[in-house]
Amino acid sequence: MTAYYELRYLVGFEETTVIGNVYFVNYLRWQGKCREMFLRENAPDVLADFGTGVTLFTVKVECEFLAELALFDELSIRMRLVDLTQTQIEFGFDYVRLGADGGEELVARGRQRVACLGGQGAEARPIKVPSSLRAALARYAGPAPGSRAREVAAVRNG
Repeated sequence: MTAYYELRYLVGFEETTVIGNVYFVNYLRWQGKCREMFLRENAPDVLADFGTGVTLFTVKVECEFLAELALFDELSIRMRLVDLTQTQIEFGFDYVRLGADGGEELVARGRQRVACLGGQGAEARPIKVPSSLRAALARYAGPAPGSRAREVAAVRNG
């Protein structure tokens, strides 16, 4: 079983279109929210230095939609570590609709790649992923459930 960080979420009116389905941009917002809550709970020292000592700069984001979500759907956003290099992190996200009967349905998959930067503005430069963040992420390394693209997530410490 793959370990993941989980954010539970209830879809609200502001996230749906006039026909009642969730507008696509919200899936990307939820990736950011999940990442933020992970940092808050697992690497608070990184947040304390956020914006001055370290910034997580998103270099790539994607989402594949498998089924529609609607108002008041209960959702589990499950984040895992896909790749870790000296200066970059790639997260994988599974969006799972939670049924009242305890059932689950995978409704979307996403990825997000971030680079760790130090400094601000024109002074910003790549820096190593902070050791506390690296340690926090280690618990969540693994392939996506049912993933064929990667049998094992690559975690490179070199």
